[in-house]
Amino acid sequence: MNREPAISVRGLVKRFGDKTVVDQVSLDVATGEIAGFLGPNGSGKTTTIRLMCGLLTPDAGQGRVLGHDILREGRAIKREVGYMTQRFSFYEDLTIEENLNFVAGLYGLRPMGRFVADTLADLGLTSRRQQLAGSLSGGWKQRLALAACIMHRPKLLLLDEPTAGVDPKARREFWDEIHQRSMQGLTVLVSTHYMDEAERCHRINYISYGKLVARGKVADVIRDAGLTTFILEGDGLAQATRQLQGAPGVEQIAPFGNTLHVVGSDSDTLQKSVTAVARATGVQIRPSETSLEDVFIQLMGNSRDNMQ
Repeated sequence: MNREPAISVRGLVKRFGDKTVVDQVSLDVATGEIAGFLGPNGSGKTTTIRLMCGLLTPDAGQGRVLGHDILREGRAIKREVGYMTQRFSFYEDLTIEENLNFVAGLYGLRPMGRFVADTLADLGLTSRRQQLAGSLSGGWKQRLALAACIMHRPKLLLLDEPTAGVDPKARREFWDEIHQRSMQGLTVLVSTHYMDEAERCHRINYISYGKLVARGKVADVIRDAGLTTFILEGDGLAQATRQLQGAPGVEQIAPFGNTLHVVGSDSDTLQKSVTAVARATGVQIRPSETSLEDVFIQLMGNSRDNMQ
């Protein structure tokens, strides 16, 4: 794998009017890395990705993407980027093959027929090439969108909420495709709200209201959050929930089926509160590993909305 980062940016800033949407973001993404971007709606994660892909020009900051300067060579970067949006954006009254012919024409790919045929075969679409795009299921629409994004053989793939509305089997197959291409050297930036998808990324970046507040492998981000989690179960969960509200050390309470997850950053204080409530209500308690979702909620709660 190439040791030169595919992306290396420092101090990125983007403003819209008097609002700073991206605020001093710096990071590196290795060639062939799948980098996940998480954050609440309006947090600036999509804007950050677009700045790094040459789709937007930063108001401040600098960096290089795929060997190109982001301030002076945005057009060169865009030629090597594939961008898959959340919304299906192809002609539903055209066939799969006709849609790909249209995209190939936009990119000026020659010979067009060879590029389209190879892409259809590569994504398992050959047998469906005459099917109207509007008649496809969510998973096959997603596959068509991915085909259109990679047909010009980009070095960097941008995925914005790529599997919204797609069933679990199709999501897994999609991620298998992404990992296969990552192993071949394709760098991927993916914006997602799904925790299981974030866990499929090599590294995640948590952006909250314009600021990069956590970055690293999932296990490292969970460890660095410093949270402790207990699971409660038994017949007295409703009463336990009421007693835990506002108790010392209790920062999150979340029901999961027939159990209750209780999370806090002060381990000793949390354990005392949970133990006392368990004795009073007759529920059982056990320690548990903190989940990425627990960390996500904690980071959201600690952040200030820059749009207010």
